[in-house]
Amino acid sequence: MSLSVSRKLVVALAAVLAVFATATVRAEERALTLDPAASKVSFTLGATGHDVEGTMAVQSGRIVFDAATGTASGEIVLDLKSARTGSDGRDKDMHEKVLETAKYPVATFRLEKLRGTLAPSGPSQVTLEGVLAFHGGEHKVSLPAKVELQNGRAKADTQLQIPYVQWGLHDPSILILRVAKVVDVQVHAEGSLEAADGAPAGKEK
Repeated sequence: MSLSVSRKLVVALAAVLAVFATATVRAEERALTLDPAASKVSFTLGATGHDVEGTMAVQSGRIVFDAATGTASGEIVLDLKSARTGSDGRDKDMHEKVLETAKYPVATFRLEKLRGTLAPSGPSQVTLEGVLAFHGGEHKVSLPAKVELQNGRAKADTQLQIPYVQWGLHDPSILILRVAKVVDVQVHAEGSLEAADGAPAGKEK
């Protein structure tokens, strides 16, 4: 075999291996598109005499992740204007004085890393690391999450504490009515799962 032929075979083999490696990497990447109707956010704020409880909507969300490497990207957007606590007067103050939703209508969590072992199906416990853009500021957060993958669907539950006063928001405490300086937030997210290239997850194109 001539040297030139040998070199051509090596180049061809390298090209085949590169294509195979790329396909393998892509096969590991999956995308989760959230279903806002099936997702929800609830929050609790301690106050004098009783806790204030409320809800808000998930506006949109799509994340791409590789369970093998932990690489992740994408974002989840929360609709702050939809926040409600069951009291019109309290909600008016919350939107105008605390959240200032006319100026900051959404909060966005940008996912940067997935830590932990994510099973191909069934429940897993992982940590989602990223940045929360909220009320004009950006804050690094790590969210422990229970995730369940099944039949092309994904469910995830996580919670976090937001030190809203420390982050520069208005403290609504007045006279004898005192409220906590930290709000507890619980997030339940559901959505459809597919390969990052658009093929159904777990199926070949």
